[in-house]
Amino acid sequence: QVQLVESGGDLVQPGGSLRLSCAASGRLFSNYAVGWYRQAPGKQRELVATLTSGGTTHYTDSVKGRFTISRDNAKNTMYLQMNSLKPEDTAVYYCRLIGIGGWGQGTQVTVSS
Repeated sequence: QVQLVESGGDLVQPGGSLRLSCAASGRLFSNYAVGWYRQAPGKQRELVATLTSGGTTHYTDSVKGRFTISRDNAKNTMYLQMNSLKPEDTAVYYCRLIGIGGWGQGTQVTVSS
């Protein structure tokens, strides 16, 4: 039911920045917590950041201080601002409406010199 389209991934050098976007279509976007996940080659998909409908955020330790999750309910869009990128951030990044589930196609982030 929910369609998710991630965008903004790119090839960047270490220390660079990217902003990922996730456009969601479906019902009651504003009522759900949202999350960003990533899956690196050969690894399990992991939770990166969450944002509740009330504005509470959570970040996995490896990205704290570098990544910021946000949302614009009027646009049914969520974002992940990524600064000070490291090679270990290389992964396909996915967004999700927590409590609804489903995945988009993901967007590739590659951090390499």
